[in-house]
Amino acid sequence: MAGKPKLHYFNGRGRMESVRWLLAAAGVEFEEVLFETAEELQNLIKGGHLLYDQVPMVEIDGMKMVQTRAILRYIATKYNLYGKDLKEQLLIDMYVEGMRDLYDMIMFVPLALPEEQEKNISFITEKATQRFLPVFEKVLKDHGKNYLVGNQLSWADVHLLELILMVEECKSDVLSAFPKLQEFKARVSKLPRIQKFLQPGSPRKPPMDDASFQAAKEIFKLEKGMFLKYATVILAEF
Repeated sequence: MAGKPKLHYFNGRGRMESVRWLLAAAGVEFEEVLFETAEELQNLIKGGHLLYDQVPMVEIDGMKMVQTRAILRYIATKYNLYGKDLKEQLLIDMYVEGMRDLYDMIMFVPLALPEEQEKNISFITEKATQRFLPVFEKVLKDHGKNYLVGNQLSWADVHLLELILMVEECKSDVLSAFPKLQEFKARVSKLPRIQKFLQPGSPRKPPMDDASFQAAKEIFKLEKGMFLKYATVILAEF
């Protein structure tokens, strides 16, 4: 019998958080190997386990998988969260890739200098309400179903809920002008596996605070001030 997937990362959201979400939505229990020092990361690299010397890495089905999108696509396919045909898979990819632009903006906010935080949050909120959320509000309205693609939960739905909650951490009432997204959030949050993942004590990680930033800084050699500035170009990887 195959063991649980094993997730190698640091104790924070970063690129691995979407993997945690998708496995939780699939009802798959997993283990985490959370390294705390740069040396532990370097040992993975020296051991030849990281194809591009980067994490996240997920051990599953006898493979050591890297590159976040490849990992997510494998999990989505394996657990029937990737549509029923090529057309649905294309739509899922289109939606997820669009979400990633906004997701990355939010993920790198902790790298901003303190005096830039308010400006960056305002920028993210503006982009969310004027560019990204209207797209998915329209998709749900035009599609007329409970989910973004087809009529069953997919990777795109899981990622959208994750993203909505992250945007709400920037601005709590961000969905006030988006009734379909409000309904979507309430509906998907109540799915038993998702609801369980949202409960305290689950593997879901909190937003990065000063302590977790310090830990990530030491592991990945990060510095403040590396946040994107009014663009979608990311200047750091973790």
